Amino acid sequence: MSGPVVTITYCTRCRWLLRAQWYQGELLSTFEQVLGGVTLVPSTVDGGVFRIDVDGTALWNRKRDGGFPEITDLKRRLRDLVAPDMAVGHADRAAEPS
Repeated sequence: MSGPVVTITYCTRCRWLLRAQWYQGELLSTFEQVLGGVTLVPSTVDGGVFRIDVDGTALWNRKRDGGFPEITDLKRRLRDLVAPDMAVGHADRAAEPS
């Protein structure tokens, strides 16, 4: 059985490959038993694009959401979408009110 696939589309002119790779590694490490993969898609068409989608559903869009996601926020969003009962450790603690 294959899980959901995350697609990270990044602007090549902006040199965001390393950022995309870092997010890819973090998501694969945290969701290794849940995801079917994390795909990187270079874009030269839409300048400044940095978008993270899960099976076609927008999870993060730099232009819409403003900048880049904190990794804890991104992990919570992904968990809520693909594995709501899964604990994501430090990402959950960061969301708890003081």
